[in-house]
Amino acid sequence: MGRMDGKVALVTGAARGQGRAIAVRFAEEGADILAIDCPEKGAIPYPLGSPEDLQQTVKEVEALDRQILAHEGDVRQQKSLDELVAEGMKRFGRIDVAVANAGVWTVRPFAEIPEEEFWDVLDVNVLGVWRTLKAVTPHMKEAGGGSVVVTASGNGVEGAPGYVHYVASKHAALGLAKSAALAFGEYNIRVNSLLPGPTDTKGLDWQGGYDLCAGRGEGQGTKEDLQGAKNWTVLQNVGLLPPRAMAEAVLWLASDESRWTTGLELHVDGGHSIIPGLNLAKMAADN
Repeated sequence: MGRMDGKVALVTGAARGQGRAIAVRFAEEGADILAIDCPEKGAIPYPLGSPEDLQQTVKEVEALDRQILAHEGDVRQQKSLDELVAEGMKRFGRIDVAVANAGVWTVRPFAEIPEEEFWDVLDVNVLGVWRTLKAVTPHMKEAGGGSVVVTASGNGVEGAPGYVHYVASKHAALGLAKSAALAFGEYNIRVNSLLPGPTDTKGLDWQGGYDLCAGRGEGQGTKEDLQGAKNWTVLQNVGLLPPRAMAEAVLWLASDESRWTTGLELHVDGGHSIIPGLNLAKMAADN
């Protein structure tokens, strides 16, 4: 018996990284999957999930003898989500779990973020979550309940000067999730949030990610600097976290094992959130 036997789960941003890991982990536990990814790039500077990436997710789920319905679509468009949900209901007759996982970011100084870029980040990371809930919760209400997991970030509870739009979006996503937990609790729909630490995905594997981990100026980081993530965790020899770590946490939030839990903000960050803060800029100035 799998922990997700008989369940159907929707995962946004499912083409690669955390989204793929979540979809595959659910399938390992018996779930059938609705997957959506491959958005328009917009103002995001690094490559997003491709149709080939999404097909790889399909292959990995089907290799586990589970069904998957995958759409190329964009959480910035309500129509994309509604069409996937409608087809999923027609095929499976139910949606028990939704993971609002799609997310984007960029790295720029505070006052230099183009307005289009700021809006793209908010549109995916905040409105994309809202649209996902709008698409699935009517069916969960009719079914008598369900589980929604919002992928937020450790940056949902702490600041960062180099990507303020992302930080703002993740703070907003947490507020949205807590409010949704209150709004839908009477229907037995649980809404919880995952707060990942730095994770080994394509979203970090570009110049902005290198610069962040290097802690140096723009364009000065290299891929090797991703190893600097080990300084952000408490656990020994833990740097960038594997996407599987996030999938395991989401599995618990999605499964009946967490049936008494809603409104939770679950940190999976190697202990980053308990590290005492130091103002290194001030220390350097004082010295």
